Amino acid sequence: MKFGYFDDPNREYVITTPKTPLPWINYLGSSSFFSLISNTCGGYSFYKDAKLLRLTRYRYNNIPNDEGGRYYYIKEGDTVWNPGWQPVKTDLDSYECRHGMGYSRFTSSKNELQASLLAFVPLNDNCEVNQLTFTNNSSSEKTFTFFSYIEFCLWNAMDDMTNFQRNLNIGEVEVIDSTIYHKTEYRERRNHYAVFSVNSKIDGFDTSRDEFLGAYRGVVNPQVVEEGKSHNSVASGWSPIASHQINVTLAPGESKSFIFVLGYCENPPAEKFTAQDVINKKPADELLAKFQTDEQVDAALNELKENWEELLSKFTVNSDEEKLDRMVNIWNQYQCMVTFNMSRSASYYESGIGRGMGFRDSCQDLLGFVHLIPERARERIIDIASTQFEDGSSYHQYQPLTKKGNADIGSGFNDDPLWLIACTSAYIRETG
Repeated sequence: MKFGYFDDPNREYVITTPKTPLPWINYLGSSSFFSLISNTCGGYSFYKDAKLLRLTRYRYNNIPNDEGGRYYYIKEGDTVWNPGWQPVKTDLDSYECRHGMGYSRFTSSKNELQASLLAFVPLNDNCEVNQLTFTNNSSSEKTFTFFSYIEFCLWNAMDDMTNFQRNLNIGEVEVIDSTIYHKTEYRERRNHYAVFSVNSKIDGFDTSRDEFLGAYRGVVNPQVVEEGKSHNSVASGWSPIASHQINVTLAPGESKSFIFVLGYCENPPAEKFTAQDVINKKPADELLAKFQTDEQVDAALNELKENWEELLSKFTVNSDEEKLDRMVNIWNQYQCMVTFNMSRSASYYESGIGRGMGFRDSCQDLLGFVHLIPERARERIIDIASTQFEDGSSYHQYQPLTKKGNADIGSGFNDDPLWLIACTSAYIRETG
């Protein structure tokens, strides 16, 4: 069975069915903010460290697999469906997922209503942007409601899935207009928070997972979606989420876009609050102001594409073998950059909780991309070397945020420091 094909001119892989053998994923982000996204909109987001600063929850041993991500429930009459098919799994009239260089686009339709979802992480902003566009392809007016949905992680992913006697008491959110702020532990021990916002007036919201889903239900059949109306719940403890309700009417042939932003915001410790227990929302305001219009989103996406055009133009092969050219010129280089960004610390097989960055692995990763961005290779070499001990040994693995090692693995791997020499040599040869 064929599941998709390569679109070489656009540097995309096109998936033509949501029912792939396993989740086929893309890695979004190139600097500090990263997201994993599957061909059915599963995955999660984190800032710098997938263990210590995870924004959204993901359950690796979930049944069914790959359930949990950024979801948009579309309710037209009694029909409920998702642009990425999951989690409702309603049979779609059409479906397509395009995994590109740092972005993914989903286009699907049901009953002559088309939904196109673009997801990407901008080059220089700590957020994931979702642009959701609806088009009425029928000859009559369409009225429908849709609901956004993400589930917040309480930052430390390991603690989030184990320390329930504590975690079920600490969840905290705030809702102002169309923006939902996740501020768990902000007052006590953190100077960062998350936001999930939309550039539109909303008709309701929910921040309590239990209220949104309902008793004995899951993301496949949320009570709020079935009822067609948000409960306007404000979570206090338990499991905080972010969900918006928006009612839409489209004339025949009309399209309308909505821009959702999931962002990470941080304040200097001395500027955490603007008044007693009032969080400083200036970083969020500045971030969200960058993605209020389709023109702003288009500009950010074009900047991302131009960056990849520049990176991939530095080394090309022209042969008589189409598959060889495709792999060398596009996907191998893209994979090397993804491996550099993540250092294998987060994937669909590495939970982002245990290993962090590998000292040896990160040195080896440099060999594959040093010709693309030598300046960032230099930064990584210095970063790796800064974790080395005076006797020449090193952590075998360490967390990218704290630079502390994995005590369970320990150190004393004799080849670890040797790879630092190899990658430094490669950098010098590349840059002169």
